[in-house]
Amino acid sequence: MKRILITGGAGFVGSHLCERLLNEGHEVICLDNYFTGSKKNIEHLMDHHYFELVRHDVTEPFMIEVDEIYNMACPASPVHYQYNPIKTIKTSVMGAINMLGLAKRVKAKILQASTSEVYGDPAVHPQPETYWGNVNPIGLRSCYDEGKRCAETLFMDYHLQNDVAVKIIRIFNTYGPNMNPNDGRVVSNFIVQALKGENITMFGDGSQTRSFQYVDDLVEGTTRMMNSRDGFTGPVNIGNPVEFTMMELASKVIELTNSTSKIIHMPLPQDDPLQRQPIIDLAKKELNGWEPKIHLEEGLIKTISYFDTLLKSDQ
Repeated sequence: MKRILITGGAGFVGSHLCERLLNEGHEVICLDNYFTGSKKNIEHLMDHHYFELVRHDVTEPFMIEVDEIYNMACPASPVHYQYNPIKTIKTSVMGAINMLGLAKRVKAKILQASTSEVYGDPAVHPQPETYWGNVNPIGLRSCYDEGKRCAETLFMDYHLQNDVAVKIIRIFNTYGPNMNPNDGRVVSNFIVQALKGENITMFGDGSQTRSFQYVDDLVEGTTRMMNSRDGFTGPVNIGNPVEFTMMELASKVIELTNSTSKIIHMPLPQDDPLQRQPIIDLAKKELNGWEPKIHLEEGLIKTISYFDTLLKSDQ
């Protein structure tokens, strides 16, 4: 049994990670300030003897004795991270400094949830970990993109200078239950609009692509990365190498929800990437052959069911 700290543990991905690690028999401390996380995501874990919930903001130091730290805290949807961009970059940078300082003091292994956004609007396609990215440092998205890039720098510097055991993953578009229905991300947007019979908002002409992975596949890759060989830091792409256009996604959601929604087109937001697709050869090599197992249709059915229940309970 390990004592494991998960920052952002009440969030979309963090809550699934809490459940997975508890099921493996570990003690889990979930840290969250509830900016985008929700107690609803982890309330079914509250009676578990080895689960602890702490309300705390990672921009402030935190003292605890743990064996491992998963640093998942940061708003990840444009609606949320652009709401307070200074807070967003503080969460990435100060949060990384505080958690790395903790890991250094207690000699814990620490994993950073970085993002495919470090590649920006990529000039290289698909994206290997060796690609340095194409990010606008003064754009609307840069509070998130550059915050995560800086966090990666901090992780490597703490590793090289202070011998902290670090792991870095770059998460590509992920979806599944516990997503915030108002987070503005494309999967949740399309599903909620389709279930409500509202027009589906398509930014641009719908030809831009993303690679969608179901949250269970991400959690599997994340835990494998934490347990990967000593000295292997990453970064490692954790994503689905199968690319879909936004139009394909919208059509599939309409089909699976039996919706009467119509697709309407809106202007593409500033610096919105036109393509996003990971090369996952490194993950396959270093993480015991990891690759996504859940196909888009199977994952969408589970996610639609979650949102359908959520919307009915709010009525």
